[in-house]
Formats: sequence, structure tokens, C-alpha cells
Amino acid sequence: MYYNYKYRLDPPETLTETLLHHVDTCRQLYNHVLYKLNEADEIPARYKVQGTLPDLKSWWDDLGDVHSKVLQMVVKRVYDNLSSLKAQKENGRAVGMLKWKSPREYRSLTYNQSGFELKNTSGRPVLWLSKIGEIPIHLHRDIPENATIKQVTVKQEPTGEWFATFGIDVDEATPEKPESPERVVGIDVGILKFAHDTDGTAVKSPDFSDERERLERAQRELSRKEHGSNNWEKQRKTVAQRHADLKRKRQDFLHKLSNYYAREYDLVAVEDLDAKGLVELPGNSRNRAGASWGTFLRMLEYKCKREETHFVAVDPRGTTKECTSCGTETDKPLWVREHSCPTCGFEADRDANAARNILSRGLEDVGVGHSESMPVETALPADTPVSAKRVVETGSPTLTERTASAVSE
Repeated sequence: MYYNYKYRLDPPETLTETLLHHVDTCRQLYNHVLYKLNEADEIPARYKVQGTLPDLKSWWDDLGDVHSKVLQMVVKRVYDNLSSLKAQKENGRAVGMLKWKSPREYRSLTYNQSGFELKNTSGRPVLWLSKIGEIPIHLHRDIPENATIKQVTVKQEPTGEWFATFGIDVDEATPEKPESPERVVGIDVGILKFAHDTDGTAVKSPDFSDERERLERAQRELSRKEHGSNNWEKQRKTVAQRHADLKRKRQDFLHKLSNYYAREYDLVAVEDLDAKGLVELPGNSRNRAGASWGTFLRMLEYKCKREETHFVAVDPRGTTKECTSCGTETDKPLWVREHSCPTCGFEADRDANAARNILSRGLEDVGVGHSESMPVETALPADTPVSAKRVVETGSPTLTERTASAVSE
């Protein structure tokens, strides 16, 4: 299994200058390769372009300062971007041509297979990079012993901070998933309540209004500064920091919630949502984008795989309309928050009813039998969703017990 582990770097000033020089050299190479491809009658194979790098070094002295694998990954980056552009065009999207990268748009470099090593110098962990040196690194979590580091990407964020992202391949035997999962859950995602599951847990969406207000205030201050001045640059970093704070808090919420469901259940059923398409719909798009449903589902999927949990994405059509008791479909506008079946009289919270339908479809997809009895009443009233801390609080007895048993096994 392949994972990305991200760590904070703390390069001294001299190494920061070296890193910036290497990144800018890679940017210029990216633009050079893109220019040559645009001039060519037919785009050559990537490895043929990589084969021209030694000849470039004979007259481009700066290329000799950068590790050879890093230069090859720059060429790969150009071709990956071209492939993405081609895929979008084939899907009917109106796309243009790749543009040259400005210094602000190119901030990273990648070591693949070689040219890097994690060391321990004088009791402090460092990341050694070929032709750069040893950079102090904050290893806030250990890399698994059975993992192989395939590549390292070093990037400077808009805040000025440096991070290293390790691409690791974990060599482990994955046991077969249970054929008859006992602990099962269906999850319906939304805006007012981020998640409502079949166990009656309603997790309210995190409130980031204060963070957004601080960001907007910082953006207004930036608009009043003279572009390019020292005060403008200082305020630009403040805006970038506000963006980073908001992103990290949202990511923290999504990681904890997805981790909870992946560890606590044997089967997790969700809707196979077109999150990108939902954001593009008119009206309330900001809240839909801020909910980050797509990110949550991707996190949940790979964490379920890691925890050996069934992950089932079902067809979302009709999950809200369909009565979980008798199957009758009833139209409900968004402002109707209660499900009331005109056929059988079953009443429940709108999201709880949808979650039950999602779970039922998920069990059918994996061929697992389930009870056809009347759904139980929602454990939590619809107007009192709980905070995510009640569900994913660090060190909760349930999570600790489950984790400890997994480690002992």
C-alpha cells in the first residue's frame, strides 16, 4: 500500500537559499522543456527528452548543481500535466495550452528512488538531500518499519514554511475482509449536519466562521498595500497563513472523522457522490465546497482499506426520497427536514432515513443479509447534532481499546 507522510522542515538560512536556487533551476528547466515541446511537430517520448539532459548540462551550468533524478522528475512533471490536459479535453472540457511557470507558481522539487536519506545527526533527525545537504526535520510520527521510501518531495508553502512529503510503500500482507461484517454503518453527508449515520450519531459541520472572518480581514488589508512593497509582502504572508490555518483545521476534522468510522466498523456504506459536480451547481456552492465531501470520502476509502474495513459507495439516487420502511418514494424539498411516509406512516429524521437506505444498498452490494425490521428511531434529535469532538476525541476509550487490540494482534 502506498501512503504519503508529510513532515515540517527547518532549514537554516544558507540551505534555504540553496533550496530556492534548486527550485528555480527546476522551474526554468520546466519552461525550457515546455517551449521545446511546443516548437516540435510531434511530441517525443518522455524518456527521449530525459536523454537530452546530459547535453543540456554542457552549456547550462546551473543544471549541474541539481541532482539528476530531480531533473528527470521535472520532465515527468511536464508530461504529467500534458496528460491531464489531454484527459480533460477528451472529457469535453474546453482547455487551453500549458503556460510557463512563474516563480510563485513553481515551489517544489522531487527526489525519486535515490539522492535522499533520513539520518540521525547528534541525536536530531535530519533529511539529507544530494547536492543540498542535511536539513533538520520534525518527525512527529514514525515511518513504519516495514515501509520503503520511494520518493521525497520538498516544497515551500506560500507561508514560507518548508515541508517534505515522503511517498512510502508499505510491504504488508492484507488479511481478507470479513464475509459477514457485524458492525455496519451507513453515512449520509450534508451541510447543516456533516454526517448522520445509522447508529443515530449526527456530527454537525465545523464552524469556521471566525477563521473566514480573519482571512477576509487580512485580504482587505492586503488590498490596501502597494503591490510589491515590503508591507505588501508581509501582509501577503499573513493572508497565506490564514489560508493555511483554515485548511489545517478542516483537514484535521476530516482526518479524525474518517479515521473513526474506518476503525470502529467492519463495513461503511456511503453515497457515490459527484462532489465536483455538486459544487458546480448554482446556489449555495460555497457551503458545498467548504463541506469537502469529496475529500472526506477519499480519506474514508483509503483508511478503510488500511483498517481492512468494507468500503461501499452506493448509487445516491433516491436515498432521500425512498422510505426505508416500505420503499415508497416521496419528494422532499431541502427545507423539509423530516421524513413522513404517506403509505406506511413511518416518520424519521430526513438524514437518518437516507443513511438507512444507504446502508441497505451497501449490504446488498456486498451480498450480506440484513434485518428487514422497522428502523429504530433516531437516537439524537435532528435539531441537536453533536460536535465532532464527541465522536473522534483523541484518546477516547473506544478508539484506544480498538487500537490496542489491533497492535497486539
